[in-house]
Amino acid sequence: MPTVVVDDVHVTYTVQGAARSGRGGATGALSRLLSRRPAADAPGSGTRTVHAVKGVSFAAYKGEAIGLIGSNGSGKSTLLKAVAGLLPPSRGRIHTQGQPSLLGVNAALMGDLTGERNVVLGGLAMGMTREEVRARYDEIVDFSGINEKGDFISLPMRTYSSGMGARLRFSIAAAKSHDVLLIDEALATGDAAFRARSQERIEELRAHAGTVFLVSHSNSTIRETCDRALWLEAGRLLMDGPADEVIAAYERG
Repeated sequence: MPTVVVDDVHVTYTVQGAARSGRGGATGALSRLLSRRPAADAPGSGTRTVHAVKGVSFAAYKGEAIGLIGSNGSGKSTLLKAVAGLLPPSRGRIHTQGQPSLLGVNAALMGDLTGERNVVLGGLAMGMTREEVRARYDEIVDFSGINEKGDFISLPMRTYSSGMGARLRFSIAAAKSHDVLLIDEALATGDAAFRARSQERIEELRAHAGTVFLVSHSNSTIRETCDRALWLEAGRLLMDGPADEVIAAYERG
């Protein structure tokens, strides 16, 4: 049985204040999301409709690690949000086994609270009990590596760099097994040692019959971590197959 089935999925939403030309695409528009109802562009209204995902279909299975590749604005992050249930498809269907976990959303962290407090709250948000959080606390902090240059875990998260915050989010999410774990660019932050730890943990999740989706602009990360890749451009799925083959085609353009 597949863990995720995406059947002819389209995701369309309306954004306000988005320029009709220039760079940014669907990824930038998503941050200004106002409405999920499709609407025609109205001249002078300052709104436009974004058709971010266009007729994408695939099935994912237990034990797979699937990389999503494509240029900026190709729909990768939007597709992850749709699989996580955060953006309802305007057409088509998504079926998932269990509750998908989108890294950094299920374990939403708060900038005014210390890293220590966020580990507790993030672990609870991921479905762990307080006893499980206490038992895994040291492992989570050590895995993130944020204390390697000082006692940052006792400081508010707003004092962290974006990389430190991303590493802590991954560490919290990786402390629990998931039916489906969705990771968006988290492994791009951190040094080689952190990336190695992350890839090892992803292998452990897969060994426990989990399915992992990874968005990354680093083709080497996809090659090292994933056995399958999906290539999206302009919201359409261009290729689905072994990671090495898909990446080679993508690099050839």
